[in-house]
Amino acid sequence: MASRKQTIPNDSRSFGERPAKRAKVDDEHQASTSSAEPSNGMEDTTGSALLSEDEEGRPKNEPRASDLYLDTINRALLDFDFEKVCSVSMSNINIYGCLGEGRSSYAYAHSIHDDHHVFINLETAKVYVLPDGYLVSDPSLEDISFVLNPSFTKASASTLSSPSHLLKPSYDLSSKPYLSGYIGLNNIKRNDHMNVIIHSLLHIPPLRDYLLLSSFRGKESELLKRFAALAKKIWNPRLFKSQVSPHEFLQEVNRASAGKFRLEQQGDPVEFLGWLLNRLHKDTGGTKKKNSSIVFSTFQGELRVETQQVVVRPDSTGSEKPQFDIDRDIKATVSPFLFLAVDLPPPPLFQDTIEKNIIPQVSIHSVLAKYDGVTTQESAGQLRRYKCQRLPQYIILHYKRFTKNAFVEEKNPTIVTFPLRGVDFREFAGTTRDKENTIWKVHLRAAGGGGEGEKWFQIQDLIVEETRKEMIFLGETVLQIWERRAANANTNGNTSTKMDVDRR
Repeated sequence: MASRKQTIPNDSRSFGERPAKRAKVDDEHQASTSSAEPSNGMEDTTGSALLSEDEEGRPKNEPRASDLYLDTINRALLDFDFEKVCSVSMSNINIYGCLGEGRSSYAYAHSIHDDHHVFINLETAKVYVLPDGYLVSDPSLEDISFVLNPSFTKASASTLSSPSHLLKPSYDLSSKPYLSGYIGLNNIKRNDHMNVIIHSLLHIPPLRDYLLLSSFRGKESELLKRFAALAKKIWNPRLFKSQVSPHEFLQEVNRASAGKFRLEQQGDPVEFLGWLLNRLHKDTGGTKKKNSSIVFSTFQGELRVETQQVVVRPDSTGSEKPQFDIDRDIKATVSPFLFLAVDLPPPPLFQDTIEKNIIPQVSIHSVLAKYDGVTTQESAGQLRRYKCQRLPQYIILHYKRFTKNAFVEEKNPTIVTFPLRGVDFREFAGTTRDKENTIWKVHLRAAGGGGEGEKWFQIQDLIVEETRKEMIFLGETVLQIWERRAANANTNGNTSTKMDVDRR
């Protein structure tokens, strides 16, 4: 009967090839790693004095790299991003993988049949040699353990949003420079709409730091554990490859959403964002109360909605727009929100040859007028007006670009112009293409930004490019995230930092 603890045998990402038999001559320590199995770590020492040393001053019974097969490890083949299941039984029991115990495990059989001998426990990061079954403790394996389970401190996390972070590039195994946090995510099939949301959320400092400093070992949901693991990989300054696959996290998204969000199906990033925020709120112990989770304390605001029944006056002309009547009852409600929907003006229906080459533009202040508490909207025989009663620390704006009619879903190409800093929210607080063929990109401002040296990155799956800040507003923006500035930071406004998800 097979052990309940499973392994990942016969996989090039975890195993090196055993070299031909050779004399036990000390080799240079070569960097390479893989996976292993348990034992008492002891070898036969009969007849040999434990304190005797060889010519190099090493105790004679101390294992060498060649003895432990550590020189068979190929770091370039290691990949810990995919879901950790047994490649023989496909079991996800003890989901981070285990080497098995005893000769009944798949790991033991794999070590004999395929001549692979170095195994790593994907949960504890301990390395064993099979089939001998002894534990390996060697400092040369520390970099592999860190790639498998990156860790952060408050001090290291605090520098990620500072300009100094831009001055410390990291290097992968091929000596290619990269900036941790600003790396590509694999578009495994058709998951680019989820990739941009992952990047956007993991660049919000409160949520990012919460995940980086977490150590989930209890009854937390699998989705939360995998999202935290993905965050640590994206911000890992010691990657073997300057890219990360979100496969393990997105597999859990598929399960948790009952197949609503799948790798092989293009979707709506706004819909995915709403689902993910609400699910993370629930999984972090959130309730209906304010600030009951990291999600609510970061993104939740309050919106005041006033409604009144429309009454047509006998003396009114057909061209008059209905207005609120202060002499009649006005119903007011306060509702929480995680992001605000912003309506775009409809594009012209009939255009001549010249007008077709002109892309309509509108300023962010004009479309945000919906929330000034004065502008009215009529719907289903009722007048409505909106006012932001409480702004969150980070406000997410959703520009409603897609509309459905009886035949097709159309995209509004109107460009929203906006400054990169300092949108004043005080007055609000107190070309046709379908989603199926849309390419999603994200613009990220690096390390807090500001000043002449401000840097922006455009990321589309594995493509990471630095972009000019003057070009940011030209995209057909669908989502924006703005940070509320501290009241004493500036006399000019309440918001500053911005990141946006951009569709083209």
